[in-house]
Amino acid sequence: MLSTFYLLFPKDPVPYGSMPNNLFIKNCSVTGRHVDRGSQDLIIERGRVAKIGSGLKPPPGFDRLEGSDKLVMPGFIDVHVQGAGGADVLDGTEEALRTISITCARYGVTGFLATTVYRQGDDNVHLQTAARNVGKDLGGARLLGIHLEGPFISSARRGMIQADSLCPPSVDELNRILELSGGTLRIMTIAPELEGNLQIIERLKKVGTVASFGHSAASYEQALAGIEAGITHVTHLYNAMPPMHHRDPGPLPALVQSSVSVQVIPDGVHIHPAMLDLTCKLFGHERIVSITDGMQAMGLPEGEYEYNGVRYLAQGGTARYQDGTLIGTALGMDELVRRLRHYGSLTREQALRTANINPAQVLGIDDRKGVIEVGRDADLAVLDSDLRVIATIVSGKVVYER
Repeated sequence: MLSTFYLLFPKDPVPYGSMPNNLFIKNCSVTGRHVDRGSQDLIIERGRVAKIGSGLKPPPGFDRLEGSDKLVMPGFIDVHVQGAGGADVLDGTEEALRTISITCARYGVTGFLATTVYRQGDDNVHLQTAARNVGKDLGGARLLGIHLEGPFISSARRGMIQADSLCPPSVDELNRILELSGGTLRIMTIAPELEGNLQIIERLKKVGTVASFGHSAASYEQALAGIEAGITHVTHLYNAMPPMHHRDPGPLPALVQSSVSVQVIPDGVHIHPAMLDLTCKLFGHERIVSITDGMQAMGLPEGEYEYNGVRYLAQGGTARYQDGTLIGTALGMDELVRRLRHYGSLTREQALRTANINPAQVLGIDDRKGVIEVGRDADLAVLDSDLRVIATIVSGKVVYER
């Protein structure tokens, strides 16, 4: 028996890009950016939302989804994922990026940043490969750009990042990175306290790359200086940065007092549930960006894997080096959003926006993505009442169906 949600086109694998981007979604609940339209129909034409309304008629020749009692929302955007499905950005191949893309789509992700590191003196072919595949059809979530953790970060707060992926701040080295990434560097994680990094931050701002505070040992004053120079975002809040102390506040009060957006890994391990609740109160859900910090173990059984030449253990959805250092998660975005909603005492819409409209705003693409409106890209996730993914749609194509 067919479920109430079904595809009226063949289930057999079809080469991505071989089908038209025309889709009719019938009788679903549409939500996004403070809007819950209730039962609606959607017409998607050439990969974009063409009409939203009740009682719409399916255009001839359009593929169709029956979405009774299902929630259709803007697809998730993961700005911090290193790997998934057994593949890693560091593999440096299109096949690896395709695997990550397809795996992320299983969890409602329609766009992601290839998050990785830079090695001084290396060919860094993985950056060039990622740059070539930005915007391409990879079979699942769309690669939106590169997020580079380092290399201008604190050696004392490098966490999972190996020493060979750090180097002193240098404009020449930054220019090399920008050349390798071919205009696709969307976020760079940087430690503002390092000599020369305030100038690097100003340069990033000029070229349109988001400067993100992270892997830093900055004081309160140094964090403020970084924000003044152009930092607008924070990489995995609390992790790889000093804690707060009443006589030595560190960077956290500076981040709270500013208007920067902050990444959180809401698994309840990287950040204690009580701290997630406090974070939602301190920053407000509008400034929070949920991330997976996903490793190649995402979507795979528990076990041992390797990142950047070092073995790690994925267990219970958490990835750690053998010495216990937290290095990421193996959980999908939908699960993390559900946890944030619970731990942070957020409404459904508040929790969802941390994974769609908020990251779209960070990347400056909220004029196209993160919202369901006429003329916007049809990057959508279809969820059940428990916020579990039923289907993922990228540019009007169903790339995953449960």
